Amino acid sequence: MQKLKIMGGHKLEGEVLAHGAKNSALPILAASLIIEGESVIHNCPDLSDVRASIKILTNLGCKCKRDGNTVIVDATQVSCHEIPENLMREMRSSIVFLGAIASRCNCASLSSPGGCEIGPRPIDIHLSSLRELGLKIYEEHGLINATAEDGLKGTVIYIPIPSVGATENIMLAATKARGTTKIINAAREPEIIDLANYLNSAGAKIYGAGSSDIVINGVERLNSVEHTVIPDRILIATYLSAVAITGGNAIIHNTRQEHLKAIISEYQRMGCQISFSDNSLKIKAPSKLKRLKTVRTQYYPGFPTDAGPTLLATSIKADGTSMFVENIFENRFKFSGELVRLGADIKVEGRTALVEGVQKLTGASVKSTDLRGGAALMVAGFAADGITEIEEIHHIDRGYETPEINFANLGANIKRI
Repeated sequence: MQKLKIMGGHKLEGEVLAHGAKNSALPILAASLIIEGESVIHNCPDLSDVRASIKILTNLGCKCKRDGNTVIVDATQVSCHEIPENLMREMRSSIVFLGAIASRCNCASLSSPGGCEIGPRPIDIHLSSLRELGLKIYEEHGLINATAEDGLKGTVIYIPIPSVGATENIMLAATKARGTTKIINAAREPEIIDLANYLNSAGAKIYGAGSSDIVINGVERLNSVEHTVIPDRILIATYLSAVAITGGNAIIHNTRQEHLKAIISEYQRMGCQISFSDNSLKIKAPSKLKRLKTVRTQYYPGFPTDAGPTLLATSIKADGTSMFVENIFENRFKFSGELVRLGADIKVEGRTALVEGVQKLTGASVKSTDLRGGAALMVAGFAADGITEIEEIHHIDRGYETPEINFANLGANIKRI
């Protein structure tokens, strides 16, 4: 059983490089299955979720290899359309393989996915949307079997909420479907644009990614492609939190200012000075953070739910009471009890959390409850006096590449034991 051991209580300063976006790399890896050739994917982070995706691709018959931060997938010959239950359970976003396999094989067999338990993330929107494309889906005993004997056919699909995963699944399934598909109320996240750019570079015809309406003209074939994954904006938000809560200053390289507007504004409200130069971000934290009156998570371009836990952790050391309203996942604040063990003053009622700033945090033994909650524990641990030990760090490893190395680049005293 591995743990992260943090000796906190000092400023984080220095320079660090942000790795590629987890939430871009995963759908792009799934999309590589559709390409009858080789995908060279740069800036692909070495995360447990990414490794799980590569295992799924290998199981389906792809040849995969990693060279540094580049993953090469050769999907010239796909020999299987089934994903074993043990691989599906390793990550929640594995459901995006349904659209990819259906596109490549006109059939698919897999089980319901696993992942963090932060609230319902129903896949019914995925399934109903793929059915509209002509995929016949049968669910029984936790298994999903799908066939499209006559192939997939383009249509107009309205999704009730701008689900990122459902938008991705439709894009993957529709890329080689006959005719034109239009997604109404599509997700607008930068990761959607990144997926579209990857597919278009391979020969797809996808228009409007980044807007609420996406149009996909089906093509017969996708060809070999080389692509660089965008920076991970949630990782960057975590670096901002770690620097801010410790009163430090740092430079974060490999950033995209246009992806970070909603995130940056909250740290500026707390008194942080933030500036950009080329693709680098510089942050200087004040000696005392200001409270955040109200932070509401929203779909992009609003403040992202995945950046909420680390911002909440930062507000523990702010001057006054901050309020967080979670509009995406109903159990997002389940990690707050572990922050209380470090000395935080947090009251949760439903989807609202009230954080009363405290003068001091003290190290303790805590457990990561989920990916972003685990990151919040790291952030608080950097500011806590004494030693903080975080257990169940497999959650953290799903989204943060070697945190014991990357945060150490900012001067954090953090070790994996």
